Amino acid sequence: MTPAARLAAAASVLDSIAHSRQPAEVVLKAWGAANRYAGSGDRRAIADRVYKVIRARGRLVWAMGGREDGRALVIGSLSLIDGLPLEEIERLHSGDGYGPRPLSKQERSRITAEPGELPGWVAAGLPEFVVEDFKITFGDRWTEEAHALMAPRAPIDLRVNSAKTTVAAVEAELRAAGLAPQRTPWSAWGLRLAAEPAPDVQAMDIFKQGHIEIQDEGSQVACWLAGVEAGMTVVDYCAGGGGKTLGLAMQGQPVVTKAPKAQAEAAPVAAWSPVGGDDAAPQPKPKAKPVEITSTIRLFAYDVVQKRLDNIRPRLARAGVNADLRLLGQNGGGVEDLVRQADVVLVDAPCSGSGAWRRRPEDAWRLKPSEIERMHALQVQILDRASALVKPGGRLVFITCSMLRGENEASAAAFEENHPEFAPVPIAEALNSPNLTDAARERLGAMAEGHRLRLSPASTGTDGFFAAVYERTA
Repeated sequence: MTPAARLAAAASVLDSIAHSRQPAEVVLKAWGAANRYAGSGDRRAIADRVYKVIRARGRLVWAMGGREDGRALVIGSLSLIDGLPLEEIERLHSGDGYGPRPLSKQERSRITAEPGELPGWVAAGLPEFVVEDFKITFGDRWTEEAHALMAPRAPIDLRVNSAKTTVAAVEAELRAAGLAPQRTPWSAWGLRLAAEPAPDVQAMDIFKQGHIEIQDEGSQVACWLAGVEAGMTVVDYCAGGGGKTLGLAMQGQPVVTKAPKAQAEAAPVAAWSPVGGDDAAPQPKPKAKPVEITSTIRLFAYDVVQKRLDNIRPRLARAGVNADLRLLGQNGGGVEDLVRQADVVLVDAPCSGSGAWRRRPEDAWRLKPSEIERMHALQVQILDRASALVKPGGRLVFITCSMLRGENEASAAAFEENHPEFAPVPIAEALNSPNLTDAARERLGAMAEGHRLRLSPASTGTDGFFAAVYERTA
């Protein structure tokens, strides 16, 4: 494909994303599957342009006079992001072949206009309606938080399965595969890989054998705040994709102190591609079969969607752990046998997902104020139902992957008002876990506001998370 044809394709993909609820990555894969003539280099170039545009969308819409179509955003990106002169942009829009049609008079005037002073929300790259929330939460640091959330690509965080291997062993295997892992600062079981070039971790033997899971460090920290210990009954009330289910399950296993013997040779690592295919190198099959490990906890994972629960099963099998997967009724039914029986109930509540906008920036521009109000009401309802499962002396952990007070602090405050039988547990106390580093206990403990903790890309280098911890006293 010519550079001009790639621009036309990027504009088309952007329009598809705008009219879809699918993640940008899924839309890109679908485009690649439908346009087999596009080689791996073409797909990477198109994906790069698409993500550049999405991350700078607010600024580009402003620069293009309010236009939100893919063509306008791509033209704006060539000027504002790439810094191309008008003549070069016009050359790429000659209308020849599969390239985009020539610039209109209006488009030409927009990219040659003198840049004026940008409104704060445009400069920060956030949807306008969330700016006030950010200002209240972060004060003078709100633009720094906004930039860290929207501008850079997120790294790839891994959680080492302590029941099967050690951090040092996984670190050595990743280095042998040509990667450069770094220890995560807060989670004692975390390793971090750079965002670019992103390796195909799921094709590696250490993933297939259940030695690692892909899990943001903030999500790992949230699991460790639960304080799971041997002999406990533990409930993951909103299991979703199962990442935290696996993190909870890991805390119920004996810890491996030596590297496993005769691990399979590290798999070749393929460069990231929006659609995979011809970029992926052949991968050897795992030489070791998954081994189930005897758990020391009773773990129950609930969700309202059966397909999500079904998708957790192979992840549990790969990790060698067990959980009782149960379908939750739409009105909270199906939990009667666990009322006031659980030592730990973790509620990873549905939310806007704004804490993960650096991974899915397209979601920022789909979010509406009404959705925040709906999520808040749903969170309060879910917390009310989930809290019934906590036994006296047991712990309730409320988590979101949101940056917004309308979901986080507002929902925690509503729960506290409605449930005086739950006392706040200081985050400093919840941080007393062997799965957290000394740096976590010091730094995160200082950041906490009593029983509440907020993580963010700017402050902790993680996705955005909010956690509040409680104990039933009556």
